[in-house]
Amino acid sequence: MENNPSYFYHFLEPISEQLAQMASGLEKSIYASPQTMLMHSRTFVEAILQRVMVAEQLSVEDNLALKDRIDLLERKDLLEKEVLDAFHQVRMNGNSAAHESRDFRYSEALLSWEAIYMIVRWYVKKYCPQDVKVPAYQDPEPTKGDETEVSELEERLQNMEILIRSNIQQQKGLTEEFETAAVSGPLEGALPGLASVRTIVYKDRSLEVPHFLRDAFLLPQRFEESESFLTTLGAEQEVRVMSELPNNLEGLHHDIKGFSGENDEILFKELKHFIQEETARREVELTHPGKLVLFYKTDYVLVTDQLANIPLTEEEFGSSPNLFAQLQEDQIERVGQLPKELATLTKYDNVGFETVKELFAQLKEK
Repeated sequence: MENNPSYFYHFLEPISEQLAQMASGLEKSIYASPQTMLMHSRTFVEAILQRVMVAEQLSVEDNLALKDRIDLLERKDLLEKEVLDAFHQVRMNGNSAAHESRDFRYSEALLSWEAIYMIVRWYVKKYCPQDVKVPAYQDPEPTKGDETEVSELEERLQNMEILIRSNIQQQKGLTEEFETAAVSGPLEGALPGLASVRTIVYKDRSLEVPHFLRDAFLLPQRFEESESFLTTLGAEQEVRVMSELPNNLEGLHHDIKGFSGENDEILFKELKHFIQEETARREVELTHPGKLVLFYKTDYVLVTDQLANIPLTEEEFGSSPNLFAQLQEDQIERVGQLPKELATLTKYDNVGFETVKELFAQLKEK
């Protein structure tokens, strides 16, 4: 750390300026936003995996999911047990951060930070020049006086992901213009996160998955005709997020009793609608930066400070005492604490879409 003591992974700079800068962003986000750190850690280790696959002359398909890459290297006996566990820890912690509506702890981010160290140490030792030395592990110190906003960190990490993925796809140097944009901000005229990162096909049809949905949680309730199919996939095959879906949905129903090829086709159709709906929501969020937005199906409510502080009680809303009682058990007591996807409220006992629809209508009125 003699050259630049400001961030731990400066020693990666001779190997990859992109990896080094992304590691710096992850380090800053540990205490600023543990959830941001956990989510973006997946892309960091995925980029390392892709470099290993190139070095080992394995398949370099850019649309392989993170789990597929880990499984491939495990089958080839290229991962030590400690390193394999570290990859899975980063992957699973990242998946949790991508779809769970809760406050993530610093300790969770630090566990992934330590797992990343194991991965980087293994990668540098096995695949990098011998003059690159990995320092001993150390926990990062909370940065005092750092005024970097969480939204800025998120934006920079997201643009670094686009940069790294572009490099994976092209396997060549990037233009100075794009590299500058990735470090300082989004490309002019582009909506961050909307670039396609993979293609999902069914027979002769295909759909593009934008970057911001790469690891989106596939909430079964969002898929009216495929709810049971997705619930079963999640339980039996650990298919809970977008990146865990295969690139080809044809035959997805195999090995799951009670479903057929028709379910594959219906899911593909609903995935297309889901992506369109989420893209529209993304545009709403990007045009209202810093605002809390609550979504219900194709509609939304912008939450003002006044609305955010309204208590979730039967007195205020005149209905849903059962829902409000369960929310309070989870310490969700005001409108501003509601999950942005109101459909998730149907997870509570005896709470259906009619109850959520009524609550949403009342929120719009207020």
